[in-house]
Amino acid sequence: MGTAIIMDDKALYRLMAWLSPAFPVGAFSYSSGIEWAIEAGDITDEAALQDWLGVMLSEGGGYCDAVLLAQAHRAALSDGDQALHDIAELAAAFAPSRERHLETTAQGNAFIEAARAAWGCAAIDRLKSVWDGPVAYPVAVAVTAAGHGIALEPTLSAYLQALAANWVSAGVRLIPLGQTQGLRVVAALESAVAATAQRALNATLDDLGSAAFRADLASARHETQYTRLFRS
Repeated sequence: MGTAIIMDDKALYRLMAWLSPAFPVGAFSYSSGIEWAIEAGDITDEAALQDWLGVMLSEGGGYCDAVLLAQAHRAALSDGDQALHDIAELAAAFAPSRERHLETTAQGNAFIEAARAAWGCAAIDRLKSVWDGPVAYPVAVAVTAAGHGIALEPTLSAYLQALAANWVSAGVRLIPLGQTQGLRVVAALESAVAATAQRALNATLDDLGSAAFRADLASARHETQYTRLFRS
């Protein structure tokens, strides 16, 4: 049986604030290729959206983000600057398409600047000193959480839930679906979020990789989609 992670009120408040849709990273403007998948007919209803997002979480971008977040959190707590530099560099490069790169780095850079302005900490300053390139979103969240003493486990779970909720929101707007249908998808993804977080906790960088080829292809095809609402 697992050991419960106890969070104090400040840690919970900060995680909820940072991963809220109101936090100014522009998450609402990205669909991670979902928009193309809907136009192509891959996602047509609630069940198809749930299946698609379950794969993205467990085998695609969600899993990759989770591994990168876990490694960045640990690097931020270590004494070696090279490890933090290397994971920041890898995360910025590890995207299957130009738009996915834009998505993760635009949100990551925005997250770092917003967090630095309101919740500045030495870990953010250290990241900026060792890495002058674009910051991927999972790295930004990981370093900020580590800098505020927030444990990896709840950070991972909160990040993945926010990621899944944003994907569902895109699906609700694009298919379209009703809010209740969207909530049912969010509820159905709970086990995938938990399982992906647990896998990432036990993974190394050698385990990093996506098996969600159709989702990765969708993110590349979105670049030339004729009519679109989202940036990815």
